[in-house]
Amino acid sequence: MNVTISVALVTGVVTVVLVWTKRVGIGTALIVWLSGLTAASTGLAGPVNDMLGAIVTAVSHH
Repeated sequence: MNVTISVALVTGVVTVVLVWTKRVGIGTALIVWLSGLTAASTGLAGPVNDMLGAIVTAVSHH
């Protein structure tokens, strides 16, 4: 559990730093943050994966 929380926290901090230094935009930061939650296998990983799958499906059908 500690590793999962640490990975999620590190991903969040990295995302904030990237936005603050204007290396990435808000959209990219959101993708980085969501990917970090998925990679960390937090409790949000399932819903995040479902949401990303729905987005990919919606984009591929248009």
